[in-house]
Amino acid sequence: MTKRFFVIAGALTLLVIFLKFGRSKYMPLVNKVKEQETLDSRMSQLEKIVRSRLNKELQAIGLEYGFPKKIALLAFKEERKLQVYAQRVEGAQLIKEYPFTGYSGRLGPKLKEGDRQIPEGIYEVEYLNPNSAYYLSIKVSYPNDFDRQRSTLGSLSEMGGDIFIHGKSASIGCIPIGDEAIEELFVLTQNAIDNTVAIIISPRDFRFNPDFPVIDGIEWEKELYQSIETELKKYPN
Repeated sequence: MTKRFFVIAGALTLLVIFLKFGRSKYMPLVNKVKEQETLDSRMSQLEKIVRSRLNKELQAIGLEYGFPKKIALLAFKEERKLQVYAQRVEGAQLIKEYPFTGYSGRLGPKLKEGDRQIPEGIYEVEYLNPNSAYYLSIKVSYPNDFDRQRSTLGSLSEMGGDIFIHGKSASIGCIPIGDEAIEELFVLTQNAIDNTVAIIISPRDFRFNPDFPVIDGIEWEKELYQSIETELKKYPN
């Protein structure tokens, strides 16, 4: 009986891990079966439209055709804006800036499920969702190694998850930028997805305001903000 229990428990644990972290692999198949949009179908709808919208910005950085193959996304909570940079041989170049269309929480990192906080740290894009309830969405890789190492919680699930950059204007710890903006960001990200797409989320833009916020309840914010500040220096303001 005990052995059977552990076998079942192990199988359920593996299933939960697969459903949470294997989404980028299985969702295209699920969408196809359910006759929902796939990444390919969304891209075929949006790519030409977005290229036309961003033609001026892309030409300004020397991209006459196509999209950059490597980008980074910089989000600033205090300023409530998101910037997208092309990462090229000659250095990082700003493509466009988008205002947040909603906001929740306050300055400071996300610490637990339900705290409504937008995370702070250096993340990556995990996958893109062409069928989001918020139109389109881009998954942020929260919690990262730093978040897990500093957490005092007993399990990963208690830290929360499902953090996205998405359309519309609602936010419970996510970054909404509106439907037109997420179309552009979705296409830019998908064109660069074969390279790691960095997402840097900062309490404020340390390139202009170097003062680190003091966050109640933790003692490691300086370490976190120093790492973010160092990363931001790679992107000219």
